[in-house]
Amino acid sequence: MDTILLGALALSLFHALIPSHWLPVIAIGRQNAWTAQQTLWVTFLMGLFHVLSTVLIGLLLAFLGGWLSHRLEAFTRWIAPALLVALGVFYLYQHHRHHHFNLHAQQIRWGVVGTLAAAMFFSPCLEIEGYFLAAGQYGWAFVGLLALSYAVITILGMLVWVWLALCGLKRLNWHAWEHNAGLITGLTLLASGVALLIS
Repeated sequence: MDTILLGALALSLFHALIPSHWLPVIAIGRQNAWTAQQTLWVTFLMGLFHVLSTVLIGLLLAFLGGWLSHRLEAFTRWIAPALLVALGVFYLYQHHRHHHFNLHAQQIRWGVVGTLAAAMFFSPCLEIEGYFLAAGQYGWAFVGLLALSYAVITILGMLVWVWLALCGLKRLNWHAWEHNAGLITGLTLLASGVALLIS
């Protein structure tokens, strides 16, 4: 039991550092001039949706068995990258329409947040599902502990990483970013989507 829990905790910590989990939020937040608090709030929502789908699949695996994970992988492999690529294309289009973004404080665009949330929901951490499958034999209390630990470590890891990145971003000169914000954001999202497709 300890090996399952420790392995799942280590995997949760490392997978929160994957750039596709936080880089799109930073890029979009910077392009839309979100405050650090807004960016962290959106990061929390992204983490929550990502954890939700992963835990739901994990609970099914704990109940139904390993055959389900192979069928879900093909489905989820394409949806999240496609959403990120579509959002990237949208920002590239916006950049070529306007060529200049005003980086003053803006409200969070919930359509963009919804798309990011959907992308995170449809890209569950399939690597951890084996731990849920193995945890099923120890009962629902242990499965619940595994799910809670995974959720807390993943979301906190994403928040800490974004916060550290935002602290580093404060030192940059944003004049050039302002003129190329849509281009940079679009390329970041496209790269994230493509990276998910080929991983």
